[in-house]
Amino acid sequence: MSEYEPQQNRSAGNVYSQVTPEMDRMAKVAADADQIPQELYVKYNVKRGLRDLNGKGVLAGLTNVSEVRAKKIVDGEEVPDYGHLFYRGYEIEDLIKGFSSENRFGFEEVAYLLLFGHLPNGEELKSFCDQLLFYRSLPTSFVRDIIMKAPSSDMMNTLARSVLTLYSYDDRADDTTLPNVLRQSMQLISLFPMLSIYGYQAYNHYEKGQSLVIHNPLDHGSIAENILHILRPDMKYTELEAKILDISLVLHMDHGGGNNSTFTTHVVTSTMTDTYSVIAAALGSLKGPRHGGANIKVVRMFECMKKELHDWTDEDEVRAYLVKLLHGAAFDHAGLIYGVGHAVYSKSDPRAEIFKGFVEKLSSAKGLHDEYNLYALVARLAPEVIAKERKMYKGVCVNVDFYSGFVYSMLGLPMELFTPLFAMARIVGWSAHRMEELANNGKIIRPAYRAIAPERPYVPIGDRD
Repeated sequence: MSEYEPQQNRSAGNVYSQVTPEMDRMAKVAADADQIPQELYVKYNVKRGLRDLNGKGVLAGLTNVSEVRAKKIVDGEEVPDYGHLFYRGYEIEDLIKGFSSENRFGFEEVAYLLLFGHLPNGEELKSFCDQLLFYRSLPTSFVRDIIMKAPSSDMMNTLARSVLTLYSYDDRADDTTLPNVLRQSMQLISLFPMLSIYGYQAYNHYEKGQSLVIHNPLDHGSIAENILHILRPDMKYTELEAKILDISLVLHMDHGGGNNSTFTTHVVTSTMTDTYSVIAAALGSLKGPRHGGANIKVVRMFECMKKELHDWTDEDEVRAYLVKLLHGAAFDHAGLIYGVGHAVYSKSDPRAEIFKGFVEKLSSAKGLHDEYNLYALVARLAPEVIAKERKMYKGVCVNVDFYSGFVYSMLGLPMELFTPLFAMARIVGWSAHRMEELANNGKIIRPAYRAIAPERPYVPIGDRD
């Protein structure tokens, strides 16, 4: 038996995973008890999903970390505008143009900006990168004793479990002073790639029967380079591949304070719990397919589309397929065109606009220009089709998920790591928002729910129906 072989207890696990007919019956009873008439949400002016009837988010806090802007004022009225994303007041497009024009990796520089509020000079950036490199190693035997035991088919669960387990290795785990939380945050930023990729390697070996590949992390270089180094069996990658992955990480690093996982970070931080519990909660939020898993749906949608289309360049055929998607007659029958539409952006998602040029460059290098042209055609046609087929309160545009899955596929990254890659970037934003919540010493976040169940007298058990 290999020293890495996990204990097998599949039969016992299956017993506890079964949903019996009795459980199904009981769940229907519970569901009936939980139903709330839809008209009551309007009657009591409830902001469902913390949004108003027009989809605008309820103002629940203030932040210095980042801003999403998708409207402008014209003649005293708020109207849709092209999307803008700012990190600490810097437009994301300017940041990426800045480090790209100097042929540098940007993840570490932008991470410094989000954590400390200003762009680093050369000395500050070197010191920060050296610290991240210092933290780029897991505790002794952590891979063998934690990651290799009971591998999961979902890497987000594996990642959350590993994060919670790191609590046991931290002598100051419950210390919520800013210096200690900064230390924990920088460690997690450095460790997320190893925790995610080693978890995938364990799953790939024990569950799918593939060779077990565990590489030591690079003792130099960027986060993006280290990801490709430890993931690929031959540890090789091109500069273009690493640079585009780096840009993807920068684009996903933060997105205002109102996205679900960042709001989760604020909510759980406000209880004054430890860093590991906060980040595990944020990971649980990001795992949901309504938040972090959309790019997987986009890739699978296109796989289905490419099989069904006779001519990828035929606009009428592509348009007809998009209509079928909206009518629930194609792909997963959900009535959605994945990667199109966003809660805030209506005219453009700046992340998608930035990504588009780099995606085209990578597709040319990989010999996948036909695939890129299909993506570009869908990006142009989908908003038109949705506007014609659906009643909308605002316009729609392709979002960053539309392209990110395509990029990850071209980089040869397994689909199981698509959402963990999102987390490898967003851990920076979560950390910045956690520190902001702690620095402002806010109250525990506690929204209100109105109770609508009528009062009832207690009935002795023998008198109940």
